[in-house]
Amino acid sequence: MLSSANKYAIRSVLYLALYSNESKKIGVKKIADKLEAPQPFLAKLLQQLTRDQLVSSTKGPSGGFYLSKKDKKNTIWDIFKSIDGTKKFDQCFLGLSKCTIENPCPVHNIVADFKERILEEFKDKTISQFADEIKSKGKTISLKKIIFLDG
Repeated sequence: MLSSANKYAIRSVLYLALYSNESKKIGVKKIADKLEAPQPFLAKLLQQLTRDQLVSSTKGPSGGFYLSKKDKKNTIWDIFKSIDGTKKFDQCFLGLSKCTIENPCPVHNIVADFKERILEEFKDKTISQFADEIKSKGKTISLKKIIFLDG
């Protein structure tokens, strides 16, 4: 359901939510390394997120990407809209062109509730709330032997 671009974008924003702020900016090279993401691809995603005012950045020797307090109020849904748009969430799970409530595919009734719950979480929960959950529940956003609570 999620493109690679969206997965990398979400993970990078969550990483920034955990480890950056106005006085601590992080370069794309470090983010890519920590998340095991291709650096050029991640750089383009972060530039897109910056253009859409979901991530902040500064240039220069002490520059990099960071999340401001305002940025942390955005949602995962905002990231989806920036990277891929929302069309994927309107599409049929099986890829049928005419899947509706009136003309459902074989899994429509199972998937509809699932999609609705996901959308509610992604639209209602802020980046800050996701970051707080990661900290309090020990969730991870990388498999690279990183315990995110230690930075």
